[in-house]
Amino acid sequence: MLDKPLEKTVDAIRSTKNRQIPVVLTQDEVKQIITLLEGVPQLVVKLLYGSGLRITEGVRLRVHDIDFEYKQITVRSGKGNKDRVTTFSEGLMPSLKDHLQRVRLIHEQDLQEGYGVVYLPNALSKKYPNASKEWGWQYAFPARSLSTDPRSEGTIRRHHIDQSLINKAIKVAVKKLGIVKKVSAHTFRHSFATHLLQRGTDIRTIQALLGHNDLETTMIYTHILKQGGEGVTSPLDDLNI
Repeated sequence: MLDKPLEKTVDAIRSTKNRQIPVVLTQDEVKQIITLLEGVPQLVVKLLYGSGLRITEGVRLRVHDIDFEYKQITVRSGKGNKDRVTTFSEGLMPSLKDHLQRVRLIHEQDLQEGYGVVYLPNALSKKYPNASKEWGWQYAFPARSLSTDPRSEGTIRRHHIDQSLINKAIKVAVKKLGIVKKVSAHTFRHSFATHLLQRGTDIRTIQALLGHNDLETTMIYTHILKQGGEGVTSPLDDLNI
């Protein structure tokens, strides 16, 4: 900082952050919470638990990133700006398809009224000028109202829903059920990984589904169960809801 040489050698040890054991729900607790939720919050929480998504990944999901045929979800520019593919619950398909049909009607109405332009990342709007109006690029969970995008010169568009909407719905459901655990949207991602381990899914497969760089990050779930194995289907399908 002072641009002066040190008089003595400093043998400093880099500090490390203590890793805490994550809060995990039982399958019965997950089922109770999801059953109390409704509408968009319920769909998003089912994705968080059924696919291991982070809340930001859930609300930013685009229509073309949901593959109903291959039963998978592509997460674009996740943590660390990485893309990954994760599993998708077959039981969620009917309700999500119905939801997307309603979203498409909203998008078509926006287009008729001169709007319907969605935000595109990484200057893609310059490379593909018409892509911002295409159905596939629209958010799967759009906001209820249009708003001015502060990143543009007064462009009015429909953004994705705010993640606080989901967290508030979760908080209300947890309070009604009397669950004393500290539950947030991220708890469902932790529960996704833990319940896959309980079913015998290989730890490296879970690492890939979660998008962890380091296996040690995923290994924290073994401290809860201390077991491993093979095979992957979405744990949401075990709930029959």
